[in-house]
Amino acid sequence: MFQKSNHPKIEHSTPSNLNIIYEDNHLIVVNKRPGDIVQGDKTGDIPLSEIVKEFLRIKYNKPGNVYLGVVHRLDRPTSGIVVFAKTSKALPRLNKLFSEGRTKKTYWAVVKNQPPKMGDSLIHWLVRNPKQNKSYAHKKEVPNSKKAILDYHIARQLDHYHLLEIDLKTGRHHQIRAQLTAIGCTIKGDLKYGADRSNKDGSIHLHSRNLSFEHPIKKELVSFIAPPPNDPIWNACL
Repeated sequence: MFQKSNHPKIEHSTPSNLNIIYEDNHLIVVNKRPGDIVQGDKTGDIPLSEIVKEFLRIKYNKPGNVYLGVVHRLDRPTSGIVVFAKTSKALPRLNKLFSEGRTKKTYWAVVKNQPPKMGDSLIHWLVRNPKQNKSYAHKKEVPNSKKAILDYHIARQLDHYHLLEIDLKTGRHHQIRAQLTAIGCTIKGDLKYGADRSNKDGSIHLHSRNLSFEHPIKKELVSFIAPPPNDPIWNACL
C-alpha cells in the first residue's frame, strides 16, 4: 500500500521508515523525503499525512481512525521539516501560528550560479499560474500578485555549486524557487524553474533545515533541525 511512486529511485516514506524528529501528545514533526507528497492530490499517490496516521495507528495500537491535522506543506521534490497536529486542540493554534508568520523558517538551497551578492534581502511580487503549477516573480506589484520576502546568504562554496541559507519571511507558492530563479540562481535539479538538468531521483536541492515556533499547548519555544538527504552534494554542505 505504501510503495506507490512516480520516481522509483526515491526511497519514499513508509510507516516503518519514517524520519521522526519530534513527537509529543499534540504534535509530530517529520523529516520529509523528497518525492513524498504532504497531502493527497490528483496523482492518487499515498500522501505523507496518511503514512504518519498509519505509523501512529501501529505505534499506539489504535483500532479506529487516527486524528492528524495538516498544518503546512512542502513542495513534492523538496525535503525537510513538516509539522502535523495530533489533536484538534493543537491544529487551529498551529494554523494560526503559521498563517500569522509567527514561525522562524530556515531553508537550504544548492544553486549552480553564484548570486550577485554574498547576502541580500529579496522582495518580489509573485503571480501563481495554476495550470502550470508555477509562480512568476515580478520586481514591482502587478495584478493578482502577492508580496514575497526572503533573506539569503551564501553559507558555503562548493566545487561547482553554492549553498544558500534562506530565512523565509513569507510563505508563498514556490516562493524560494521563483525568487532564486529571478536572480539567476535556479535550484539544482529544478527543471520547472529552468535548471539545465534534473536530479536522477526527481528531487530538487531545496531543504527545510530549521523551524522554530511557540508550542501551541506548552507555550514554550520549540526548535527543530533536519539533516538533508544523503547524497554527495548535501553531504558536502554539512
